[in-house]
Amino acid sequence: MKLLVRNLARTTTAEELRLMFEALGKVQSCSLVIDKETGKSKGFAFIEMPRPGDAKAAVKTLNGKTLGGNIIRVKKAAPKQPVIEKTDLQKTATVSQESETKKAEIKEPKKVTKVKKVKEVEKKNTDINRNIWSK
Repeated sequence: MKLLVRNLARTTTAEELRLMFEALGKVQSCSLVIDKETGKSKGFAFIEMPRPGDAKAAVKTLNGKTLGGNIIRVKKAAPKQPVIEKTDLQKTATVSQESETKKAEIKEPKKVTKVKKVKEVEKKNTDINRNIWSK
């Protein structure tokens, strides 16, 4: 069973985690997630325990415990969602839909602009007519 351990101190090592979890059962793997740019811990890790009973005991025992000054959270890890690649047909359909949307957005303001110009011309004509009749 795969477990997610969160809120780890940045100074916590994979070996410390492994020792902590091995006290409750066999640990198959321990993966501390490291930031590629800085080389430091991101503050969470994945622990794999082959026996579900040991994993459940670890969650119950270690969730809420303090490690490195932080209260850690331990829970069952959700399965990783597969990344679905778009096929060429789907990509083409998406691009054509986006271009139609952009065309519609471009056309809409032009209509509004023409209406405004017509109203401005009518207003000027009205002002001219008022000036003629008011003399």
